[in-house]
Amino acid sequence: MISVNGTPQRLPDDPRTSLLDFLRQHIGLTGTKKGCDHGQCGACTVIVNGIRINSCLTLAAMHDGDEVTTIEGLGTPDRPSDLQKAFLEHDGFQCGYCTPGQICSATAMLQEIANDWPSDASEDLEGPPQLTGEEIRERMSGNLCRCGAYANIVAAIREVAEKSA
Repeated sequence: MISVNGTPQRLPDDPRTSLLDFLRQHIGLTGTKKGCDHGQCGACTVIVNGIRINSCLTLAAMHDGDEVTTIEGLGTPDRPSDLQKAFLEHDGFQCGYCTPGQICSATAMLQEIANDWPSDASEDLEGPPQLTGEEIRERMSGNLCRCGAYANIVAAIREVAEKSA
């Protein structure tokens, strides 16, 4: 069994099924997108046990007992998450294809910062990371946006981080 957005799901019979295909084709959660299918674009980013991963690079069978959170588990149209609201307010998307992966990645990234995990852009490895634009861009570098809405994405993430600080 695997828990997806708090709901137990039976793992697929075929052990070769990727987590991405399991989410989209087996249980109908189509918010997670198939972009490159090689782990290079981040459109398929989901959160597994609090850690963001590219769901196209892992098999569903590898996550027996894990908790998976997709964009559908972060908020709804009636009750969006703070990041979803900020993406709307800052126009952090254009075509919207990468947006679910961006928001899942940003959600986990903010938790990484709260946990004081440094990145390659962190100036000080001993103290808490500073939420600079460079820090956000480094941490979000695995999520590509073909439309180039990066400045707006960074602004949305920064707003949410500052509100929760």
